[in-house]
This record gives sequence, structure tokens and C-alpha cells, in this order.
Amino acid sequence: MKYVLPEKLISVSGSLNAKTLLKKKEDQNLLTESDLAVFEAGGHIVLDFGKEYAGGIRILTHFKAGRVRIRFGESLTEANSDIGVSGSTNDHAIRDFETPLAFLSDATLGNTGFRFVRIDFYEETEVKSIYAATVSYNGKPIYEYKGDKDIERIFLTAKRTVDLCASGRYVWDGIKRDRLVWFGDLHPETIALSSVYGKCQNVENSLNLARKTTPIGEWMNTFPSYSMWWITTVYDYMRLSGRTEFAKKQLPYMKRLITEFDKNVSDGGEMLFNSYFTDWQTHDTPQEKEGVRAIFIIAVNSAKKLFGFFGEDTKIADKVLGKLFKKEINTGDKKQIIALKYLATGKLTESDRKTLLTGGAKGISTFMSYYILTAIASFDKTAAVNIMKEYYGAMINKGATTFWEDFDIDWVKNSCRIDETPTDGEKDLHADFGAYCYKGLRHSLCHGWSAGVIAFIKENLS
Repeated sequence: MKYVLPEKLISVSGSLNAKTLLKKKEDQNLLTESDLAVFEAGGHIVLDFGKEYAGGIRILTHFKAGRVRIRFGESLTEANSDIGVSGSTNDHAIRDFETPLAFLSDATLGNTGFRFVRIDFYEETEVKSIYAATVSYNGKPIYEYKGDKDIERIFLTAKRTVDLCASGRYVWDGIKRDRLVWFGDLHPETIALSSVYGKCQNVENSLNLARKTTPIGEWMNTFPSYSMWWITTVYDYMRLSGRTEFAKKQLPYMKRLITEFDKNVSDGGEMLFNSYFTDWQTHDTPQEKEGVRAIFIIAVNSAKKLFGFFGEDTKIADKVLGKLFKKEINTGDKKQIIALKYLATGKLTESDRKTLLTGGAKGISTFMSYYILTAIASFDKTAAVNIMKEYYGAMINKGATTFWEDFDIDWVKNSCRIDETPTDGEKDLHADFGAYCYKGLRHSLCHGWSAGVIAFIKENLS
């Protein structure tokens, strides 16, 4: 556990000496304290810790202490929000709650993702210090990008994102919301962590969890495509970490899974699943199923490579691939489907290339960024790097210290930074955007799947 002082006081009312909370002090209560922040009943304070953190806050109180309301926020707006307004929620992690503070106490409260904290005091309270009490993944890096300063900022922000999401035993999607292991989303998270650290126990824990909790005949997280991603993630983890013994232990399950997949493809190449999911941006579109076909091919190819590496029979994998290739992948105008097709087949048409470049960062999502940028770099690395800078740089320029669950480049138009409140006529970048399960303030601003850009940087710029 690490303890971090706030960097700024955003707003204060009903208080004497609030600025003392920015000072470094001995982090132990004493009977005699001469430098306290005193809050009257009805007072409040909003603190900015400068960066996104995973964890809660540690409050040291003196003799006077009472009931408070604490609100955590990944944005300034969220820290000032009420539950139910603009998507503000306590889902997955309690970030808005009331609690008593005891006198002469050293209390650690909350466990969520946040940069900002608002505390409303219902009774007079004397406070010595308030810290962010935070955790993060602390492996030994084997890779660090050095060079172009904009790319370095993107690399470090992505690394911070995935480090926070891997701060426990598993790799979570988010530290505020989606404190779950989504086994498809795990792929960009894994290639990010393994690019930086090589072996990562949290990745292995997550991949083992998927296998142990999903009997053959069921699908990981209920999505057939996420069982496909699991195969690809095992292969890429072995490729990046050298952990052959870990991968070998997955083979008995993987062979049964490939056999199960064979049952779900007709001899004519038609997929027979009950549901299809590629990403939110293509959800409920005709291209969604096409994306799953590409993910399927990538997965079975990964399984075939693993089987071959360990001297196992590849006949079932070859059979499934043969059936899948009987139908073309019709990409439409979706950049992520074109990118997945490229990774599945190695092919891009001239029309595909034109679509990938059209509009620059338009049409990119954080989940699919690695795949899209990789496809673009296959024929124009300079364009891919420029699009990466445009897309990820726009989040940083709007105050991001970690990368988000989703981001549309059009959101930057006439919107405020996440460390500001909107002026008249200005959009709130956190509260006014989002879709599906991440509307408004429910949107996670620290989402591990956004960190796949690390692998892109390592593969193309090192």
C-alpha cells in the first residue's frame, strides 16, 4: 500500500487551514497537534490527487470528528455527482457513501478507482491529513519506451492503466467499474503486461480462472468469442513471456475446446452459435458476426501453432479452419472488422487500406486500437503512429492519466477536460457521452483493454 498526498484543493467551504492537507507530515496521530484542518458542520472539500489511483483514502482525525459523506470520482464531475444523475453509480465499487469518523482515528475508507475525492462534513471535524491509499502492480519491467515524448507519454499512461487494473490477484477490466475478469478483454491487457514485464502471475491467474470456471459446452463470460480470445491469449502470452510450461498445462482443455468449436461450424462454414460479440461499436450490426469469424480464425490458428509447438495433432484445428475459410469475411466500413480480417488472413484490399486511413482516428475504439493500428502499420507505419498520437493524445490533452473504456475522437469538440466543470454551452466529457453499459459517469476512465497500444509501440517503434 502506498500513501499519496493530494496535489490541489479544488473547492473548500466551512473550513479553517484546509491548505495544510497538502503538506507532508508524520503519518501518525499525536495527542498534541498544532496544524489541523478544521471543518464546521456543513463544510466540504474537494481534493485532486493529480492522477488516477486504485484504492481508497486514509484520513487521520484529531479530537473532534463526526459523520461525513465521501464521494470518489474519476472526473471532477463524478466526485460532485449524486447517485442516479448522469449515470453516477455505486456499481462494482462503492464510491459514494456516508460514514462516521472516530476521534484520534486513522481510517482507510473506500476501494475504487479515483482521482478526485469530495468530503462533506455533517459535524465539526479536525483533520490532520488525508492520503490516497493506493495499490498497483509492481513487477520488474523488461521493456520501457524511450524516444518521442508524445509516444512516451502514451506508453506511460497505458502502463499506468494496466498496472492499476492488475493491482490484485487477477487482471480486471476496470478499477471503478467492471471489477471483473472479462476473458476476451484480457487479450489486449495480456499483450500489454507481457510486453512490459514478460511473465505476469496475474495474467496466469486470470487465464486459469477462465479455464477452471468454464466447463466445455459453456462459453467464457457466456460469449463464444471470449472462449476464442482465451486461446489466442494463451498463445500470445507464451510468445511474449516464454512461459511454455504454463501454456502446456492449458492444452488438454484447449483440445476439448477446439473439438467443441468444430461442432459449432457447419460443413459449409456457417457458424452456429446463439450469440456473437466483437465489440460495442459493432454490436447489433451486420459486421458483428463477421468480426467473430475473424476472431475465430485467429484463435484456431493460435491453437494450431500451440499444438504444433508441443508436438500435438493439429487435425481438428485444420478441419475447423478449412470450414471457416469457406466463407469470406465481409468487413463493410468498420475499421475493427477490417483489422481483425487482416490478423486472421494477412490480407487487405485497396479499399480496406483506404477505409482504415479515412478520418484518421475516427472509428477507433480503445479495445480495438491495437488491432487497427497493427493493420494500418502493415502498409503505412507513419500513418499508424500519427493516428495513435491523435487518438491517445486527445485523451491525455483532456486530462487523462489513465486510458478509458471507450473514446470517440469527436467527443473532444466543445467539451471540457475531466479535471474541469463545463462552462455554459460546453459538453461534459465524462457525463455527456458513452453508450450501452457505459453511459455517462458509469463510464470507466481506467480500463485495461485500452493498454494494447503498449504492444503496438513495442512491436513497431523499438
